Amino acid sequence: MDKRDRIVRRVARELRDGDCVNLGIGLPTLVASVIPPGVDITLHSENGLLGIGPYPDEDAVDPDLINAGKETITEAPGCSYFNGAESFAMVRGGHIDLTVLGALEVDMAGNLANWMIPGKMVKGMGGAMDLVAGARRVVIAMEHTTKDGASKIVPSCSLPLTGAKVVSLIVTELAVIEVTPEGLVLREIAEDTTLEAVTSATAAPLMVPTSVGRF
Repeated sequence: MDKRDRIVRRVARELRDGDCVNLGIGLPTLVASVIPPGVDITLHSENGLLGIGPYPDEDAVDPDLINAGKETITEAPGCSYFNGAESFAMVRGGHIDLTVLGALEVDMAGNLANWMIPGKMVKGMGGAMDLVAGARRVVIAMEHTTKDGASKIVPSCSLPLTGAKVVSLIVTELAVIEVTPEGLVLREIAEDTTLEAVTSATAAPLMVPTSVGRF
């Protein structure tokens, strides 16, 4: 299985019926295509839409209907439109049950860095800072290491923070890791990897329970 597909399918298992969910730009948006059968969620977009439908077929693309990542989308029955102030009021008011975001770094305290690398061009922080502060649960969907093989799960973030102690769960192609007050707990590892491979690819210390699941 493609590692990105593996990540989004595992993240989709965290969705709960009735949830209001915000999906971050990039890899997290793919979660919308693999929502489990029987799970009915409402997708929220920062640019002012509540009730996003599936991606459109080529002959049904409306260039005026886009999400916060500028991707063309469709409307779900009963959707509603509003301005940016109202959209962020929903986020800041604690009305988003779950947000799924990408990351550059996550550390053992649940600190998140995902908006800039010093010295590189910054397009903008988007809504991530509001989302991690306002959403009831923050799930990170990311590849376990950088292109150079460096771990993205670190003892302490070195990049500018998006939010402090905000991450609930980390899902990568190798592992599912829960952030707890005591540190990072390894909950699951991928079917085609080993415990040794996961721990060696993770810079932060992991607490390993007696029983670790597979996904």
